[in-house]
Amino acid sequence: MVSTSLGIGTMVGWQRIVKTIGERIGKEHLTYAQGASSELVAATMIGVSTAIGLPSSTTHVLSSAIAGSMVANRGVKNLNPQMVRNIALAWVLTLPVTMVMSGALFLFFRAIL
Repeated sequence: MVSTSLGIGTMVGWQRIVKTIGERIGKEHLTYAQGASSELVAATMIGVSTAIGLPSSTTHVLSSAIAGSMVANRGVKNLNPQMVRNIALAWVLTLPVTMVMSGALFLFFRAIL
């Protein structure tokens, strides 16, 4: 069910994801070389984390790799600070918000069942 939901969500909202990750992290458009190197690094990191049993987020890894390629291309000034701040805030808030939501749903279901 989760895989189906993620797949449908990606099919519907792919343009927003691509625009945010590929065009808004940096101040200029992503080049083919930056995209290829970012994908290679992301795939390697996800593979290594899977092999040693660590959890990882593909979105976090890929957006960090793209930010790194932007910095390597033209320096830190090539990053869009507002977008980087928004992504970092989402990373920081994801864990506690999902913990609270899961706990609240558990208490709700326990009360009604």
